[in-house]
Amino acid sequence: MKAQASLAMEESTVLKKKKRFFNSQRQESLLAYALVAPAIMTISLFALYPILSTVWLSLHEIILNMPNLGKPFIGLQHYVTLSTDTRFWASLWNTFYFTFFSVLMELIFGFAIAILINRNFRGRGIVRASVLVPWAIPTVVSALMWKFMFNDQLGVINDLFVKAGILNHYIAWLGSKETALWAIIVTDVWKTTPFMALLILAGLQVIPADIYESAKVDGATRFQQLVKITIPLVKPAVLVALLFRTLDAFRVFDIVFVMTGGGPANSTETLSMYAQTTLMRYLDFGKGSALSVITFLCVLLISFFYIKFLGVKMDKKM
Repeated sequence: MKAQASLAMEESTVLKKKKRFFNSQRQESLLAYALVAPAIMTISLFALYPILSTVWLSLHEIILNMPNLGKPFIGLQHYVTLSTDTRFWASLWNTFYFTFFSVLMELIFGFAIAILINRNFRGRGIVRASVLVPWAIPTVVSALMWKFMFNDQLGVINDLFVKAGILNHYIAWLGSKETALWAIIVTDVWKTTPFMALLILAGLQVIPADIYESAKVDGATRFQQLVKITIPLVKPAVLVALLFRTLDAFRVFDIVFVMTGGGPANSTETLSMYAQTTLMRYLDFGKGSALSVITFLCVLLISFFYIKFLGVKMDKKM
């Protein structure tokens, strides 16, 4: 009897402990939700609501200079219209073209700069600070500066190329379909390569120096160290840098707006430029919102690809 009573008391004690544990867990969960709630509400107000509002606008015919139309619901008609719009496909191509080549060149130059300034040498701090100067300059200022440099009459680019014998006459860099987009790409690469270099440099600095010392002892060349040690270990930082820059480049607007305004003949018009023109010049909020939604979906797909790719690599390493 005493054994049964003792067993019953132990079971009762265990049940009480479990109950207290689950109660404490529930209280902690409620506290966590309470602490997160303000942030969720803020995000919903300033991020989710504008997105949903834009989607709603894209499903209606809303032209501000034609108020007699009202706001009729037309479903996916704007998206159907855009699917046959040659200007839309041209702007989408320009966006992908600009994003691919600008990010690719920024990665190459940024990686090279990060490798160089990661070494120990006298004046390294001054060199690092000077490298960041282009990134610190506001984008509009950079765009205006390069617009003057690419000027077909007084630009320093033409003057240098003619004096160096590369060109025999001045070129209208921003006035030609063949060169305008590349002029913008060069400007963007100059502006944002330091940002790419900074992120890659952060990844390089966490690589232990002992690894390189061991590789030297084993007879590894500098190229082998780069391929076998540096690139694999810095890959997570590179992927993060690529994610940030790809998203930023895909949404490009300011540098194009300042340098060419989307011209000549819409040859440099991006999705963001086309959406802004549709919204602000033609006051077509329905079609402009549809363009904004498409841009958002493209950015979402790019983000998903990068995050998924980064997650797989990290899982394999772990």
